[in-house]
Amino acid sequence: MLIDMQSFYASVEKAKVPFYENKPLVVAGDPAKRSGIILAACPLAKKEGVTTAEPLWQALQKCPELIIVKPHMQEYIEVSSQIMKIMESFTDLVESYSIDEMFSDHTSSMHLFADNPIDLARQIQNKIYLATRVVARAGIGENKVIAKLCCDMIAKKIPDGVFHLQKSELHKYIWDKPIRDMWGIGSRMQKHLWKMGIMTIGDIARTPLDRLRAKWGVNGEVIWRVANGIDNSPVTLTTHNVQKNIGNGMTLPRDYSQAWEIEAVLLDICTEVTRRARKSELMARVVSISISGADFDHPTGFHRQLKLDDPTNITTEVYDAAKKILHRYWDRQPVRRVGVSLSELSGATSYQLTLFDDKEHQRAVDKVMDDIKDRFGDISILRASSVTSAGQAVDRSAKIGGHYR
Repeated sequence: MLIDMQSFYASVEKAKVPFYENKPLVVAGDPAKRSGIILAACPLAKKEGVTTAEPLWQALQKCPELIIVKPHMQEYIEVSSQIMKIMESFTDLVESYSIDEMFSDHTSSMHLFADNPIDLARQIQNKIYLATRVVARAGIGENKVIAKLCCDMIAKKIPDGVFHLQKSELHKYIWDKPIRDMWGIGSRMQKHLWKMGIMTIGDIARTPLDRLRAKWGVNGEVIWRVANGIDNSPVTLTTHNVQKNIGNGMTLPRDYSQAWEIEAVLLDICTEVTRRARKSELMARVVSISISGADFDHPTGFHRQLKLDDPTNITTEVYDAAKKILHRYWDRQPVRRVGVSLSELSGATSYQLTLFDDKEHQRAVDKVMDDIKDRFGDISILRASSVTSAGQAVDRSAKIGGHYR
């Protein structure tokens, strides 16, 4: 099964305040800090045309009586963990796909609870609702791809929110849908497929695999396998254990147009990502930064990376690399978003020594700062740039995922 929570953030907020039950409600960022984007909309708001990811002002034009609630990320994480525990009472094979979606394999345990998958899904739905007041939908299939397609395209659109899709019935329920509806197809891929005369998911499924592989390599085979409901990957507890990169980004409270301001933010982010790398005992060979401009109508910015001579998790080394990228590619236009990512990760138990830099001193400084933050909090020790008008470390310390706890 793929279990998906309906309008998750909005449902959690409605569960807390009974007055909201029959009101159109959205969870949105803070308009004063330019993050006034709809993160979740309840079904009543969606009926008025409100959609996820649209600007808050646009949503208010569609539905002036909209109730706006700021996100409470810590609560959403706690409710998600509660739902995970409920799922684990039905099977030990539960895989978190996102904060509000979970795969589960009931092949060996279903007989303990129900005679068929539909009855089992309804039991799960009921238990989740009684505990959290959140409505769950269940897509059921013989593998994860079919369960996901079933949930997204069928279960979410029917009143009881439960459907069991047989692989032999893909042509009946899925193949006539437009390609953009399929998991993994974005706007750019859609345009390329249209040029090839591929309009529906069934068109992808019937296209010779060699043709798609010649065009997109492995990605071509992936979309062909999804369209045909082919997936050999098991539901596993360790799917997300292998970390491929460590990154963080932030939308700025105002347009930053001076180099020192952007450098201050870069240092804040580098401090955060390298601390996470050290905690995971990892080092990175590649440092990437992304910069987005302030003008939505005329996008500017870049995403570039720099390969280091040796892997590192030293804050100042990563920051120096990030600054080099910034000054090489920044067009001096105002900036509204900054991100830093570390990749090509390797273990930090051994590293290259050098005669020319005092890296051991730098590692010692990082360790002391990490220890102080672990004991007394993220902002118990800061670099001076973090307390300037450009620094964001203090503000970010009160947030999870860029939103207030």
